[in-house]
Amino acid sequence: MATPPRIRPDGSPRRSRRPIAMALGVALAAVVVVAGYGLWYLFLQPGGPAAVADSSLPPVLASASASTQSAASSQSGGSGGIDGTWNVDTSIGSFAESTSSFVGYRVQEQLASIGANTAVGRTPNVSGSLTISGTQVTAATISADLTTLQSDDQRRDGQLARQGIQTSQFPTATFTLTSPIDLGSVPADGKEIQVTATGKLTLHGQTKDAQIPLKARLTGSIITVSGSLPIVFADYGIQKPNSFMVLTIADEGTMELQLFFARA
Repeated sequence: MATPPRIRPDGSPRRSRRPIAMALGVALAAVVVVAGYGLWYLFLQPGGPAAVADSSLPPVLASASASTQSAASSQSGGSGGIDGTWNVDTSIGSFAESTSSFVGYRVQEQLASIGANTAVGRTPNVSGSLTISGTQVTAATISADLTTLQSDDQRRDGQLARQGIQTSQFPTATFTLTSPIDLGSVPADGKEIQVTATGKLTLHGQTKDAQIPLKARLTGSIITVSGSLPIVFADYGIQKPNSFMVLTIADEGTMELQLFFARA
């Protein structure tokens, strides 16, 4: 039997408070969910990969074939000679653990309801080579497939196809050495050296002069190289992406690279 409506002193029926209470409950639950996600993002989410500039050169993990290693050793005469052409080797290391070859970006952003965040995206799809003669790197060309950039958020990755670096229109970034790199002497095995690569960087369809500080090390028959370069977006005609989740994005980011080279 239905409960008759309550009557106010003025004779008008009283409205039930249940719908109001239910609406407040739903709103409170939404706030709790958003706050909980914010706390998870800030404190419980696994940290992003460390900046290349702040990291030591990674070890050469035994992923390259033994035959390749043996052939490279015999070509060098077992004396650490480095003359010749060296190709980017994508079989070494683990991309998930940041111990493989990759090219990527790092940029500061301000996310709605979360706050400051460092967005990091990388691709393992890198190709290229360098040529060494005596104590100089005389040529080098590196290309990266930007359509396969991966960050911690697929929504960000999808937006970059249409916004920002617009990978659907400009799928490739390249760097070509224009001046030899003088090593001074043939590096000792296992010794880290620091050099600067001067060349042309093509990004977002525009080519600019660039000087990339690099760390390099010869380990057996593998050359490991890493470096980073600040990129002002406006210099390459890049407009900052817009998203309801992103409040602001810095005017510049950092291009990062980590590469393993094996003798051709």
